[in-house]
Amino acid sequence: MFLPVATSYPMVSYAFLKLTDFRRSLTRPLRRRQSLALVLVLGPPLLWIVGLYVLPLTFLFLYSFWQVIGFNVEAHWTLDNYRQIFAEPVWLQILLRTVVMATLVTVSAIALALPLAYFLVRYTTRWRNLLYLAVLVPLWSSYLVRVFAWKTILGSDGVLNTFLLDAHVIHQPVEAFLYSNYAVFITLLHVWLPYMVLPVYAAIDRIPPSLFEASSDLGARGWRTMRSVVWPLAFPGIMAGSIFVFSLTMGDFITPQLMGNGSQFVGNVIADQFGVAFNYPFGAALSTLPLVVLAVFLTVSRRFGALEAL
Repeated sequence: MFLPVATSYPMVSYAFLKLTDFRRSLTRPLRRRQSLALVLVLGPPLLWIVGLYVLPLTFLFLYSFWQVIGFNVEAHWTLDNYRQIFAEPVWLQILLRTVVMATLVTVSAIALALPLAYFLVRYTTRWRNLLYLAVLVPLWSSYLVRVFAWKTILGSDGVLNTFLLDAHVIHQPVEAFLYSNYAVFITLLHVWLPYMVLPVYAAIDRIPPSLFEASSDLGARGWRTMRSVVWPLAFPGIMAGSIFVFSLTMGDFITPQLMGNGSQFVGNVIADQFGVAFNYPFGAALSTLPLVVLAVFLTVSRRFGALEAL
């Protein structure tokens, strides 16, 4: 049997008051002790960062001072792994090749993302969401699918060679399109380009439209507006995208392995040391090289004030 409305309302009100009192009894200590509330809010994410990021990096750094004796990794503290890196110039050459590739991919991503994001913000209204979705869609597909798609495009029987043959630009398939550093560059640029477009788009979208109108009223053309208005205000987003693209390219080892011509990059040699060679200490020592490069890159970005403006 249902209770009458006149009697059910007081019972609901009483339950609501008891629930409110219980909630207040729980939150009252948190209001009195703000430090406790701060610990409860920041504690879980800090534990997550420490457990999955700080501790593995610390353990990796300690590993770099150990040695492989027989088939076991033993904690014999030594600097031989670092001496080997600087004694054999091949490792520094691999690092330099990786840094050059990461720099080229980052600069090219900026050159493509900046006008694309500017076009999406300034010249699209009806189709903006659809075009923005087109930038996001590649991120929903598998990384390997995108890499193998470029193998299909650049292969001897791929789309590019077929088009050039039909256009009578070439008379036989060009093998140099695939398994080369050019293929690695194109694939990395395509794979990581959305990570540059998204922060640049967000930075340009925050620019007030009145600044563009003022620039036009003062007689500035498109290129002058881009250089004097868009670039300075979008620079934090550009630096954020640069950090993403540069760091992801530095650590990539799948694309050079599938698309390259055998030229080694830092990610490949580190993977080989941990896999084929079973030399964990030397692989850990090699892992510190890209970390140092990224630390220098972040320091330079901070000197320009980019990190404070993010």
